[in-house]
Amino acid sequence: MQRHTKKSGFWRYANDFIWVSLGAFLAAISLRVFLLPNELIDGGIIGISLILARLFGENYLSYFLIVLSLPFIYLAYRFIRRTFVFHMFTAILLFALFLWVFDTAPPFYGDPLEVIVFGGAILGVGAGLIIRNGGCLDGTEILAIIINRKKGFTVGQVVLAANFIIFAVYGLIFRDWHIALQSLLTYVVAFKMIDLVIVGLDELKSVLIISSKPKELSKVIMNQLGLGLTIIHGKGGFSGASRDLLFIVVERLDLADLKEIVLREDPEAFMAIENLHEAVSGRQSTFVPYRSKRSRKRKTAKS
Repeated sequence: MQRHTKKSGFWRYANDFIWVSLGAFLAAISLRVFLLPNELIDGGIIGISLILARLFGENYLSYFLIVLSLPFIYLAYRFIRRTFVFHMFTAILLFALFLWVFDTAPPFYGDPLEVIVFGGAILGVGAGLIIRNGGCLDGTEILAIIINRKKGFTVGQVVLAANFIIFAVYGLIFRDWHIALQSLLTYVVAFKMIDLVIVGLDELKSVLIISSKPKELSKVIMNQLGLGLTIIHGKGGFSGASRDLLFIVVERLDLADLKEIVLREDPEAFMAIENLHEAVSGRQSTFVPYRSKRSRKRKTAKS
């Protein structure tokens, strides 16, 4: 659960710059040390830049990246927001700078699985840090957002289709489908690491509970699990009877205990459980999804 606090403009941008710089550093290390020496590519603009670098020379990689990103920076300025453009432009410049700095970095040659896993993981962590702090390296995501607004296709569908075309073109140009498929696997590893960095290790679930004993059930949940909850006033669709629903945000590790308690107290209770991608609350928020273990132990000891 992320809890946001207010920061001054300078410190907020300074914090974003530090994390974006670290992300660009890691992404450049991945390309120079793992992907480029082993003729692997990534998706999006980075992938196209790597294809052109292999055709015309690795020394031009940074220039290809900047030139190909310029149209998408303009699209972001027109259709998204200016603060995003600033972060995106900063991330791309830093990424290109680190690629130039690490031009003579020693390459890593090893088993293809090692290259795919470590190269993709480092690239994913770097790209994830950039995205988490308001930037972006892949211009195809900008195009996907615009197409989503105008045509209705999801961002994921557009990005997946674009990357599929890039990997297919790579295989056709160099007549090496093994490298193209290995690049696809590298992209999958990087994509999963991006998701892990953005979402974090904590897996949250949202649980909606319909019970005939909402008051008793809410007390047991708060006392035994230390979970905060929200009572939603509802009305039965068939019966028309008023009833209270319980809404709870719970960590994955506490989900089994929650289900056990609910069904123990009310065997006829109904629970709807969904994956929660992210939960954010402000500093002054009164909503507390779960309490600290210390307060939980204190309450248990008193009882």
